[in-house]
Amino acid sequence: MNERCLSKMEEGKIIKFPNIKIVDDDFEVEFEVEHGTVITEGKSDNMDEKERHIKAGLDEVNGILSSNKEKLDKLNEGIDRLTNHSDGMDYMVAVGSGVLAGIIDSFWVGAFSLDRGKEWSNDKVNKFVVKVAQSQGYEGDDLQGAIRYLESGAKHKDLDIKGFGTPSDSVTDKFGGGKQHHLRDFAHHPTPVGLIFSMLTQFSGKAYGTDKNGFFIIVDVEDKTFIGKDVPQKLLFGTVFWFFHMISDMAGSSSNHGAGTGLPGPLLSLLKEMSSLPIFNSIKNKDGVKEFSLWISKLFNGTLLAKRDSNGKITEPVRFDLRAEIGVAYELGRQAIPVIINECIVRAFYFIRRLAMEIKEKNIRQVRQLAQVDWDKTLPWRNRTIVRMLTIATGTFTLIDLGDAAIRGAVKSGGNLAMFTKEFILRVNFVGVGRFAIAVGTDFTMGLKQNKLRNERMAILSEQLHLMNAKIYYLQADVWIAAESAEKTINEALGMMEETTKTFIEAQEANRQSMQNIGEYRQGIKKHNSGLIEEISDILKWG
Repeated sequence: MNERCLSKMEEGKIIKFPNIKIVDDDFEVEFEVEHGTVITEGKSDNMDEKERHIKAGLDEVNGILSSNKEKLDKLNEGIDRLTNHSDGMDYMVAVGSGVLAGIIDSFWVGAFSLDRGKEWSNDKVNKFVVKVAQSQGYEGDDLQGAIRYLESGAKHKDLDIKGFGTPSDSVTDKFGGGKQHHLRDFAHHPTPVGLIFSMLTQFSGKAYGTDKNGFFIIVDVEDKTFIGKDVPQKLLFGTVFWFFHMISDMAGSSSNHGAGTGLPGPLLSLLKEMSSLPIFNSIKNKDGVKEFSLWISKLFNGTLLAKRDSNGKITEPVRFDLRAEIGVAYELGRQAIPVIINECIVRAFYFIRRLAMEIKEKNIRQVRQLAQVDWDKTLPWRNRTIVRMLTIATGTFTLIDLGDAAIRGAVKSGGNLAMFTKEFILRVNFVGVGRFAIAVGTDFTMGLKQNKLRNERMAILSEQLHLMNAKIYYLQADVWIAAESAEKTINEALGMMEETTKTFIEAQEANRQSMQNIGEYRQGIKKHNSGLIEEISDILKWG
């Protein structure tokens, strides 16, 4: 039975078989056999339930496999980014760049010099103070006059006061006098914390800072000239006036301009504010003074870093105020020059070489074909290869820098260990050391992340293997279901064929009997109605 017949049987339709011809003596008969058996639609409920279960299982497994494949693609991309692909040429350029940067540092940058830095910063600060005073109406060009003008000469519209004063200046003696009150009075710190205490003074009428022993104190403001009478004026005095007062104190007082005690810088201000916390109360010397606070005071007033003679006597104090911090930043900026050059050389080489590799790989011949370049492969950041190259370059630079510092320190010290240590430290490029530490830390961290991603990938691959096994089992079960269904269909078809054959045989036998009966009546028909035989023959033959 062909597939077309089976299809029609499944649709519950009547199947028409070919005509069957029977020949008997003088005439022949053709007739059609129609099988009226109808095949019902669908399979058993049990079979349907099994197939639904298998389909649901396969869908679930395929969904997880697809999701895991996306995760694996991302993991592979991350692992590749965290893998070092440097080769000999990359290493050679990194080392060469480090050597060149080391030579620049040795012969051009030289030793760290706080004196040079302070000289540069003093000039910049002094010019800045004069320029600000001129913007507020000062007509001169000398520093002393500019400071005096900002402190007490500047006129204000709708106000009866002159200058940009601050309330806490009236209690200078409570905070250590002229040499220490800028450090101990928190409203004199040129930081956000200083601004907060300035506003607090406006609304409370009190000044905040530390005493000579380093303990936090609150004192009443004696002169309230610069405390606002209403909220808008308090805001004006606490912010704008405070800002210009900080500028007037940057370069010292008008009586000792340019060389006097200025303001503490952001770093020293932060240390002083931290020293007033209760956590440092237990660290005191025999006189009851906080050791940390005392160390900060010596650093600010110049005795800690002071220049001394052979007997240890101070010959020149070296104050570490805002101007000194700016000078330090200037010197660190000089030290950063060879470090930046080193960085630029390595990153530029990485970009140019990777771009050339992309162009060669994709056979790019024209400018418009540059759109085919995978720029992520050329960018010199956020991958292990460039980090490794920078680690080697900065390591080489630091090695040369330390070697140069040691050699020059030994030559200059003449065997004096203290002098050698001092010269060695002054010649070390701390920016380079810091950059090398960052490079090593980044390289190490990327290695840890790479191992973590590899472990995640192994776990997912193991899960994929189990899922593929499960998929095979589901597919095997589906094959057995299909085989069982096919066996049932074949058996039904065989039964139908047997039934059809039996019906056909019975019909044929009945027709033969009918033909025989017709033969028996033939003589009688000829005798009584001779033309009937011919009529019947014509009807059977022509219809």
